[in-house]
Amino acid sequence: MKIEAHHSHLNGEEYLLVHHKQLWDEIQEMIAGIDASSCRGEGEYFPEDLRRAFETGLGAYGWNDLKNASTVRSPLSRCVSEFPAGIPKRKFQSTPILSPNKIVFVKDRVAFEVVLSPSPFFVSDRFAEPLSLYVSDVIDVGVAILPTKKLERTMAFDVLSYERGIHNMSRHGRSVPAVPLVFLGVSP
Repeated sequence: MKIEAHHSHLNGEEYLLVHHKQLWDEIQEMIAGIDASSCRGEGEYFPEDLRRAFETGLGAYGWNDLKNASTVRSPLSRCVSEFPAGIPKRKFQSTPILSPNKIVFVKDRVAFEVVLSPSPFFVSDRFAEPLSLYVSDVIDVGVAILPTKKLERTMAFDVLSYERGIHNMSRHGRSVPAVPLVFLGVSP
């Protein structure tokens, strides 16, 4: 895969270039090493196969997988992050449901999120995990991968494209989400 477009939100890219240049190079190398053709069948790309390719690539570089850290609590429909040991967890009466829609990896205080699931929400839902990690002082910056419009048109189902995501985010203003992020639009 290749990076077609990128957007730095709250100086996220600049932070990576100054403080984590090696990780930035590693991310670019990992994306370039993903063979998107293996995630394609009958003319369409499958988001689940692309997600697994990113999981494998990031795992090979030693990123820690936090995909099971997010839960959705019904009927509250809130995304709650599991906090490190020693921090009390809020008690809810409903049973938590693991949210498989997000993949978040963390390495050296940098979060990497692959956004390949359908959602009508962009800011409030899509980046709840990096925001909660930032507020909890687990990360300093996040990287979000979104498919470009070119890739989105060939996906098995509708997903949030890079272009639509950046447009939606810009409508909310510069400070939302309140975490430094780098958005990468990828295509095969």
